[in-house]
Amino acid sequence: MALSFTENRHRNLNHYKTKWIHVAFWVVVTIIFLFDRTYLIQKRGLPNFIECAVVRISLLVGIAYLNLYYFMPKFLLRGKYFGYFVMVVLSILGYIFIQSIYDLYLFGYILGPTKRSIPFSAISYNILSTTWYLILTVSLKLSIDWYEQNRILQKIKIEKLQAEVNYLRSQINPHFLFNVLNNLYSLTLKKSELAPDVVLKLSDMMEYMLYESNEAYVPLKKEISYLENYLELEKLRQGNHADIKLNITGTAKGHSIAPFLLLPLVENAFKYGVSKAVDNAYLHINITIEQQSVIFSIENNKLNFIEAGHNSGIGLSNLKERLQLLYPGKHSLQINDRTDKYYVLMKILF
Repeated sequence: MALSFTENRHRNLNHYKTKWIHVAFWVVVTIIFLFDRTYLIQKRGLPNFIECAVVRISLLVGIAYLNLYYFMPKFLLRGKYFGYFVMVVLSILGYIFIQSIYDLYLFGYILGPTKRSIPFSAISYNILSTTWYLILTVSLKLSIDWYEQNRILQKIKIEKLQAEVNYLRSQINPHFLFNVLNNLYSLTLKKSELAPDVVLKLSDMMEYMLYESNEAYVPLKKEISYLENYLELEKLRQGNHADIKLNITGTAKGHSIAPFLLLPLVENAFKYGVSKAVDNAYLHINITIEQQSVIFSIENNKLNFIEAGHNSGIGLSNLKERLQLLYPGKHSLQINDRTDKYYVLMKILF
């Protein structure tokens, strides 16, 4: 399946970032090594200094990427741990052999006898330094892979939740829509003055669902307006059967919120509370808007035969996951589900 322009752009951007992380790593390694070998300039001049740096860094780069892009994918990531261990040891031995010969040449012939011209001293130094740099490169690779996998998992979660939100957006509760249309038909037969208002509210809801809620965040005022229209149409559907109240404190101007965070709780209240109760049904909603937060509380009664813990539908589970992703550490959701009453308190920090 062909990748979209955005996906290609993100992939290229991540590849670009990874490349420069590697470049930066080797620049730092080279600077550290050059600082450690500055005495070569004083003893044998710049050419030997550059030669020593090129040999050492080239061998380190070679063994590092041989490990990262051949040994790890072919052995380690396939669970062939012994084979991976053998190949790493062999590569280190090969590196030590080549580097030790060069060290004997450099410290034994070019610079004159030094402690590093002794084979054991040269070999032990190369084992320690090579193992250290190899550990660093593997750690860097694993860190980058972990970050990339975590980013992909987050992207999958967001796409899954967005698909569920689109599902919620693409449908109005069939019973709700059916009853609204029936009531609208009845009002038109009676030539009621309420009919145009019902059509307007339903039209506003459809416009919000289909067009205005496509962004990640929407004006809080529009989300509340959608909820108000929903409640007004539910009042028409319920008639005098239920006491439905919405109280708003504060101003929504200048605040934004993720769309459809409030509706699942209200739909849940109607589904298991107001529409089931025969007498004295009620639904009380309070929205308190502060400078840095919005607090949403909802309380409704329900029949005793409806067991507690009924809130497992796609709407509520989606709400919980979306809050975790969109408002990590900036939200709270308290649900008190009793046998005869349902209460929810949700707080979101802007």
